[in-house]
Amino acid sequence: MTNRIALEDILSPEDCRIIDTASSPPGDTKVLSSLAEVLRDRFGLVLELDPDIISGLIVDSSNLPGAASAACRPCNERECAAAARACFTAKIPCTISAGRSNLTGSATPQGGVLVSLERMKTPGVRLNAGTATVQSPAGIILEDLRREVTRLSANALIFPVDPTSRTDAMVGGAIACNASGFTPGEPGAMRNWVERLDVLLPDGSMVRARRGQYLSIDGAFILAHKDSQTLLPVPRYSRPAVKNASGPYSSPDGVMDFVDLIIGSEGIFGVVTACELRLSQRPHDYLDLFFSLSDESQMLLFHEYLHRRLSGDLSVLSAFEYFGVNCRAYMDHENKLFSGKDQVGIYLQVPLYDLTVDSAAEQWFGILTEAPCNIDGSAVKIMTTDKDRAIFLEARHSMPARSLEVVQRRGTYTIMSDTVVPRESFGDFLSYTHSLLKRESLDYLTFGHLGDCHLHFMILPEASQLERATQVYERIVEKSAELGGVYSGEHGTGKRKRGDFLKCYGAAAVEQIRLAKRAVDPFHLLNRGNVIPFEGGADTGSRNSP
Repeated sequence: MTNRIALEDILSPEDCRIIDTASSPPGDTKVLSSLAEVLRDRFGLVLELDPDIISGLIVDSSNLPGAASAACRPCNERECAAAARACFTAKIPCTISAGRSNLTGSATPQGGVLVSLERMKTPGVRLNAGTATVQSPAGIILEDLRREVTRLSANALIFPVDPTSRTDAMVGGAIACNASGFTPGEPGAMRNWVERLDVLLPDGSMVRARRGQYLSIDGAFILAHKDSQTLLPVPRYSRPAVKNASGPYSSPDGVMDFVDLIIGSEGIFGVVTACELRLSQRPHDYLDLFFSLSDESQMLLFHEYLHRRLSGDLSVLSAFEYFGVNCRAYMDHENKLFSGKDQVGIYLQVPLYDLTVDSAAEQWFGILTEAPCNIDGSAVKIMTTDKDRAIFLEARHSMPARSLEVVQRRGTYTIMSDTVVPRESFGDFLSYTHSLLKRESLDYLTFGHLGDCHLHFMILPEASQLERATQVYERIVEKSAELGGVYSGEHGTGKRKRGDFLKCYGAAAVEQIRLAKRAVDPFHLLNRGNVIPFEGGADTGSRNSP
């Protein structure tokens, strides 16, 4: 274990010389034509300069406006390194894109070159059943990886992280955003499962890091390359102990694994090109339960009760979801799930390893009927067939779709929170937020990951309410920070939520991230604008002795 990281050269000295010659003069976008010729002839990499082709690659699910002068889709590590080196030497901003499922604009370029990893699929998925790990390139769709793990292991193993966007998100992007899914707690997020990363730094050099191999000392790593070395300081701002996808990992005591610095950093320090992930035993079945309650006060009673009943260990669940205020009004099949006039619903999924579905159902019916919130045991829905599960998934996915239809008719857009607060503050946060939204007469619904106190308030404003709705969102973020929470549990920061990061962590945290980024990227070229704003200038101390 050491804090000294020896960088690996992917490109030969001659490769670098040719790229650097074509990159002159730096900062001049006219060099793109020269770079396109070099990348094509020496590396077989097409640098697209056609605006019509580029336009199809520059927008992610955030719908933020994007712009780029060129785009490329490398197929392997060497091509990716060549693209990075070209942008670095020419001082052209470079934005990394993958599945473009991000909601905060991480993959939306604001000029420069877009590098899409969608073709980074070699050498493919390689399973090691003995160590229960899988090696994967960055450009594979997460759900395809999950299916391949199950197939290659003959149904014995599973990769458990299952974000809603898993059929669109790629493995590299999921790591960059520390994506998470239904499962409560640390096992629900990518960070918990990453064993090794191959990380391409902005200048085209490579770090291959296994968890536990590189640990910062006195708050820094040393990047060693030939005759030079660079001090890479780690962020040290305090990080709330809740589900967290709000900016790069930080460590107040200055001790951090290099792997953790990269996970969730949204590509500002380097590009993940490949990884090794841990796997878990695949359950032989699942128990899926849905029940409804009269109102949110009953949900809070059940939430506290289940925490006590399970001694705070929610790892026995693979889902603990909430369908809250106004969800019924925006949900297909709501009459098949909710009972009578009940206004809120809870979905539980229990992975089964030893128990049968019947015995697990009997056990959980006992747990539910003992809860102090008037659960009608006869109205609890057990989803035992594919049809049952399909109806539930259709109901869940219908809410965003129907909400979008509403705001489109109103000529506006949805404004959605992604906050997480500590469990002891959960009730106060919900009461505050509901009161705020109702006081402003805003239409909204709330749903999300109850196991993590991570709910989404989706605001559906009229055109006359847009400015006020944005102000209300900002107050929700401020309240979550005041209560010891964070503004993002799963969607990250990107370009859209940089102001939220500042509210949550303060100006000192912004500067700590800026210093770390300058160590590897002095001109803030790679994924410029993600997490922190670009303010111009450069730290010319790159590759200096500490």
